[in-house]
Amino acid sequence: LRQVSDLSDFSRGHWLRELLCRGEEPSHVQSSPDGQHLLLLQKSRPPTLPRVVAFQRHSIAGADLERTWQPPQPALVGLLFLQSPVVLGSWVLAVVWEHGRTEVWHFVVAVGWQLLQTLELCQGARARVVSVCSQGASLVWCEERPPLGAHSDMSKCAFRFCVCARALEVGEQGVRLGTVRIVLHNSPEYQVLASPQHVFLVPAAATGSATTSKFLLIWHPEKARFTITAPSAGFVHSKVLRSSSESDFRKLLLGSVGLLSGFASLDIHTSTVSNSGGLLLVSTKGSVSVVEPDGTQRHIFDLEGNHLAQGSQVQLKTFGSILACVLAGVVYLVDQNSGRLIEKEVLSMKEVHFLESQGEEDSIQLLTQTGIYSFSFSKPEDSSRPEPCLVEMVFEEACRYYQRRSLSSSKLTVEKLKKGGTFQAPVVLAAILQHSLHQKQKPAQSLQDSYAKLLSTLSLELQSYMSLELLKTCVVCAPESEVESYCKELVEQEVSRILQSDMDKDNLAYLNSVFASFPKAAWKATRSCLQLQQNGDGLLVARATPEVWKKVLCQPQVEDVGQNGMVPLFELICASFLKFKPKWLPSFVELTQQYVSNSWSYSSKEGPEGRVPLYKRALGVLARKNKHGEADDEMELELLLCSKRPKAVLQALHLLIRLKQWQRVVEVAEKFSKLSPLLNKEIFTTLLAELAQHRELDPYLDRLWPLCPAELTASDILTMVLQHLPHSQEDPVPFSSEGNQLTVGLLKPLLQRVVQCPSIQEEMYSDALQSTTFPPPTPPREH
Repeated sequence: LRQVSDLSDFSRGHWLRELLCRGEEPSHVQSSPDGQHLLLLQKSRPPTLPRVVAFQRHSIAGADLERTWQPPQPALVGLLFLQSPVVLGSWVLAVVWEHGRTEVWHFVVAVGWQLLQTLELCQGARARVVSVCSQGASLVWCEERPPLGAHSDMSKCAFRFCVCARALEVGEQGVRLGTVRIVLHNSPEYQVLASPQHVFLVPAAATGSATTSKFLLIWHPEKARFTITAPSAGFVHSKVLRSSSESDFRKLLLGSVGLLSGFASLDIHTSTVSNSGGLLLVSTKGSVSVVEPDGTQRHIFDLEGNHLAQGSQVQLKTFGSILACVLAGVVYLVDQNSGRLIEKEVLSMKEVHFLESQGEEDSIQLLTQTGIYSFSFSKPEDSSRPEPCLVEMVFEEACRYYQRRSLSSSKLTVEKLKKGGTFQAPVVLAAILQHSLHQKQKPAQSLQDSYAKLLSTLSLELQSYMSLELLKTCVVCAPESEVESYCKELVEQEVSRILQSDMDKDNLAYLNSVFASFPKAAWKATRSCLQLQQNGDGLLVARATPEVWKKVLCQPQVEDVGQNGMVPLFELICASFLKFKPKWLPSFVELTQQYVSNSWSYSSKEGPEGRVPLYKRALGVLARKNKHGEADDEMELELLLCSKRPKAVLQALHLLIRLKQWQRVVEVAEKFSKLSPLLNKEIFTTLLAELAQHRELDPYLDRLWPLCPAELTASDILTMVLQHLPHSQEDPVPFSSEGNQLTVGLLKPLLQRVVQCPSIQEEMYSDALQSTTFPPPTPPREH
């Protein structure tokens, strides 16, 4: 740490030091965009009044800014610096009070702070501002609108808040507020946090509903779109609100309430916006993560220690790709991209505040009770050399791998892996990576002879890795016209890589995002990995290895899927078939079933068929389509029939009967009756029941009678026919004029066929009667 200022260069510097040293409730410190002014907001205990004070650097003369208030007077809600278009680089300060009054201040050299204008932000006199932020040239705030009735329903009172936006225009003629824009009404209480392009809505700690405390909202002002995201599940839903009537909170959640109710409640201790536009969240367990504007969440780092106390203060600030975090007098510097801890520094003082570092990208300025200090951190000499990060990733992946397979309850860490000596694989791999990746920058380092053979084995994998890193660099640096071609190649390599690794929850979630973001490229990559193509007869063939098939059929645990929209790989591939090559889907399911039958015994609980049959999983994907047409009915039939399972065949037969496709009904009956006697009997009885009810099958009787099972007797057939005859309200007559009833003449060929053919029981008895010894000999007696 290097001291930059002892606060003596500030106007009233001794008083600033005194306020910082009082040790009362944590103060809020905010610096102006040019770094020349400090605003200190202090919520003191009685008899000291809460106050906001401005301090000028370099002892700039002029009028001071100091405001105090005392309950029940309205409290201060926000201090916002807004750019002024009058003079380039100038700014104004907006001081927003709880009852909506907004004071706009401007600092003039040699004159000091001047009040430009006082405005009323809210339209209603009873409105109360609970949170405010600035987004571009507009103010966005959440206000409470108390119900008019004294005895209002408390369940409705929870949704008495409204999120509004209003332009604040600063010109030569003064300050003017634009019209109020209702962003969201009838909502619970939200804390609004603005990034340059988006506004995050974080539920307040004491929300009125359990469901509303399980998700965040992201407002995109330019597109008038809201995104619903749950950190426990990721992106949930996105909706464009075109008019003020659609801006109702309940209408926004319509269709997602059931899904949201199953999520875990938000665990937020501290939240702030990063300089890249993401929302940084710190949980009470010390986990630091970022929510991107598109609704996706990424874990960054875990702070040391147990649960964070209710009153403990966590300071977060981003400087480029570096995340600085202060907790209990300890500064953590973390790489946001990899989550790697760069540096950890223990401070001699506990209460510190981050300041903007003017023109210094590799240093962090901290305000303490004794002055301003600069904390410098060194960047890597060559950012294109990924060895340290890559080696660290090897050990982290090894920790997860060994932990899953360990019977011990103790947690395995990277330090234990490096020092223990029990697991040599990550140590060897790290040494090989450092050796091979250093060769381009430096002369080849010495490598143990025992590693040389392994290095030759891994040479192709290392080349693939380097080409993949090069391709990622090309994607980042390429112009927009070439990005699509690079992405296709990158997706193919990524899908191939994951299919060769363990299909755990993280890899499956990654594949889901790849298929969602690049559907066409993912489809081509899947075809390439499974080696799908048509042979000379037009049949689909796949030459994938057994290992790849196992990844395709891998079904995660139930708790890993569903809530966050993550689906297994087999369902992802089926959805790609439906979108790009629907005619191949039944053949693909049939190929997969062939692999299953060769790899696992029938209905084995170890195999995928032991849980849900593959044809049902494919039908589930088909059912999720938004629109259902004739082509989908045909696809459902093909999927049912390709499974060749008795229940599926009967389901397909009933579907064909419902569609009245009698020609195909007969064809399916002839084809699948040969599979088993039991299925033959079920098919024949189904068709005989249809024959008793209408005359649609009369043209096909000559093809139906040969399907009759041998064990059926004439009395069995007549009993089934009588059970399924249509019920008539009139008394039955011998000769009907309608002509749609079943007659004995139609059944005569079937009955003759049954009578002429010997039954199975007769054959059994005839064998016994034709025995050479009749009666059978008396068995010997036992004495």
